[in-house]
Amino acid sequence: MTDRVDRSGLQVDAGLAKFVEEQVLPPIGQDAAGFWQGFASLVAEFAPRNRALLDKRDSLQARIDEWHLARAGKPIDQAEYQAFLREIGYLVPEPADFTIGTQGVDPEIATMAGPQLVVPVLNARFLLNAANARWGSLYDAWYGTDALDAAPAQGPGYDAVRGAAVIAAGRAFLDRAVPLKAGSWADLADVDTVEIADASQFIGRTAKGLLFANNGLNIEVVVDAASQVGSTDKAGIADIVLEAALTTIVDLEDSVAAVDAEDKIAGYSNWLGIIRGDLTDTFEKGGRTLTRELAADKTVTLADGAEKALSGRSLLFVRNVGHLMTNPAILLPDGSEIPEGVMDAVITSAISTQDVRGLTKYGNSREGSIYIVKPKMHGPEECAFTNALFDAVEDLLGLSRYTIKVGVMDEERRTSANLGACIEAVKDRIVFINTGFLDRTGDEIHTSMHAGPMIRKAAIKGSAWIAAYEKRNVAIGLRHGLSGVAQIGKGMWAAPDMMRDMMEQKIGHPKTGANTAWVPSPTAATLHAMHYHQVDVFGLREGIANEDIPGLDLLLLVPLAEGTNWSEEEVREELDNNAQGLLGYVVRWIDQGVGCSKVPDINDVGLMEDRATLRISSQHMANWLLHGVCSKEQVMESLKRMAAKVDAQNAGDSLYEPMAGNWDTSMAFQAACDLVFKGVEQPSGYTEPLLHAWRLKKKAA
Repeated sequence: MTDRVDRSGLQVDAGLAKFVEEQVLPPIGQDAAGFWQGFASLVAEFAPRNRALLDKRDSLQARIDEWHLARAGKPIDQAEYQAFLREIGYLVPEPADFTIGTQGVDPEIATMAGPQLVVPVLNARFLLNAANARWGSLYDAWYGTDALDAAPAQGPGYDAVRGAAVIAAGRAFLDRAVPLKAGSWADLADVDTVEIADASQFIGRTAKGLLFANNGLNIEVVVDAASQVGSTDKAGIADIVLEAALTTIVDLEDSVAAVDAEDKIAGYSNWLGIIRGDLTDTFEKGGRTLTRELAADKTVTLADGAEKALSGRSLLFVRNVGHLMTNPAILLPDGSEIPEGVMDAVITSAISTQDVRGLTKYGNSREGSIYIVKPKMHGPEECAFTNALFDAVEDLLGLSRYTIKVGVMDEERRTSANLGACIEAVKDRIVFINTGFLDRTGDEIHTSMHAGPMIRKAAIKGSAWIAAYEKRNVAIGLRHGLSGVAQIGKGMWAAPDMMRDMMEQKIGHPKTGANTAWVPSPTAATLHAMHYHQVDVFGLREGIANEDIPGLDLLLLVPLAEGTNWSEEEVREELDNNAQGLLGYVVRWIDQGVGCSKVPDINDVGLMEDRATLRISSQHMANWLLHGVCSKEQVMESLKRMAAKVDAQNAGDSLYEPMAGNWDTSMAFQAACDLVFKGVEQPSGYTEPLLHAWRLKKKAA
C-alpha cells in the first residue's frame, strides 16, 4: 500500500512529497504550502482540459475509422479525403505568415550545428556519459569502431598498425577541416610553427594543445610527445578532440520504464543531480572501481592573452511525457491519477529553476532558459495546451514568461499535417522541431488502420509520404523563422555497432538543412560531428528555403498494399521480424524495467530500441491481423517461435527470465501478446497503457 500525504487535496506519495519539499523547493525559496496550493489549482484547471484533448483524439479516430470502413476496397481519393479531414477538424487552416518570437536561446540550439544525444534519465552512468559527450576523442572513436576502413586492432594492448591508420586518418581530417597555408598536416613536424590557410580558424591554446574552429565547431589538437600515441608521432600529436554532442535530451519518456512514484522519484533525482552538477555514479569496470562525474569547463587562452571558458558539457533538454498517460504518484481529489505530463512539467521545471537562479555548480543554460521537449502532441490544440500549461508553471514558480522553452516533436500525423499551426501555437517559446520516423509511422498505421493492409514495414521507409514529411518539416521550420533561433532536428541512427554505415548515410541529415540529428552513443556523436565539418548547414538553408514545400497530397498518401498477394513465406518472414523485435524489447521492459537498450534484431545485429520501435512493430502486426493477411494462429506461432530465439539471445543475462514454455506465467510474453491482439483498440496505437499495466503487475509480484 502506497504511503500518501495530503497536500492541498492532492494525495501525494510520501516519498515524492519529501523529495520535493526537502530537495527541490528550499534552494529556490519556494514555500511548500504555497507550492502545493498552487500545484493543486493548476491540476484542477489542466487535468480536465488534458482529458478533453484525449477524448477529441478518440472522437477523430472513430470518425476516420467510419470513413474508411464505408469505403472499404475503394482507392482513397485525396481531394475527398482531405475535404473530410477538414470537415471533422483534423486538418486546420494554414496560419497567416508569422515568424517565431523566441528569445534567450543558447547558441548550441540557435546558431550551432552538431549531434544530439538522447539518454534515459534512470541510468546515472549513461546520463553522465552523455552530458560529458560535449567533447570526444576522434582517435578513440576511430580506433574502437568499424568507422575506419583499416584492419581491426589485434591483441589486448595498443596495436601500432591500427594506431598508424588512425593517425593518418586524423591528418586527412585536419587537412579538410583546418587546411594549412602550405603542405599537409601529415608532413608537419612541429605544431608550434603551424600556419593555417585561414588564420581566423585559430582560436587559441588549451592546457593540452591548440584549438581551432570550423563551421562553428571546435577542434582541439592535443600535443603530448610523452604519451603512447604522441611518442610515435613526429609532431607529438596525441589526439584530435572534437566538439561533439552540443545538446542532450534527458529522457523521462520513451527510453525509460517509469510506472509509479518510485520510478518517477529516481528519474527526478537524477535530473536534479545533473542540473545541480553533483550527480556521480560508481561502478566496476575491468576489475577497477570507477566514479563518473560531470566534466569541468575547458579553458582556452586566446591570441590576445585573454582566457575564455568553453563548456565541458552538453546543453541539456529534459523530455517530459506526452498528454496520454497518468501516474499513481499523485491522486486527484476524485481519486483519479494525475496526468503525468502535468506532473513532469511542474517538477522538472521546479528542479531547473535552481539553474535559472544560478544555484548550480556549472550551470546549464547561460541564457537562463529551461528546455523541455514535449513529445506525441496531436495538432495545434495540444500544442496550445502545452503553451498554456507552461504559462501556469512559470506563474507557479515565479519565472518570467517564456523562461520555459519547448521542443515540439513532429512525430504524429495530425501534427505534421498542421505543422505551421502547431509552431504558431508555441511561437514565443519554441526552440526545437524534429522528425521521428518510427512514431510517425506507428501513427500512420493506426490512423488508417481500417483503410486496408499496409505494405511491409521495411518498404514503408521508401514511401512517398516519408520523403514529403522529412522535407516539409525543415521547409516549414525555415519559413517561420527557426533558423538562427531554434533547432531543426532529424532522427536516430539505431545501430551503435555499425559506425561505418552511419558515416556513409547520416551525412544526409545535415544536407537537409537540419542543424542536429540523434545519435545512439557518445562515440557516435564524435563521429557524426565530422559531418558538420563537411556540411555548412546554415549556408545551405537559403537555397532550401526557396524550394517548393511538398503538399498534403503526398504527406497524406496512406502506404496501403493495394493488390498485393504475399506468399506464405513472406508473411511468416514479416511476422517473425516484427515479433522478434517486439519480444526482445518488451521482455526487458516488463521483467527488468529497462526502457532503452541495445536489443539484438532477428539477424543478431544490436539495435537501440525504445517504445517508438515497439509501436510500429505491434501496430503493423495488428493491421495485418485485422485485414486477414495472417491469422491469429500464425501470429501466435510466430510469437512463440521468436520467444525461443529471444531467450537464446539473452542466455548470458543472469537476471533474464525465459519466456518459451512459460506462456501462462511470463508477464512479458503476455504483454507482448496484448500489444498485438489488442493493438487496434490502443489509443493512437500507443504501447504505454499496456506496458505500464503489465509492469505494475510484475513489480507487485
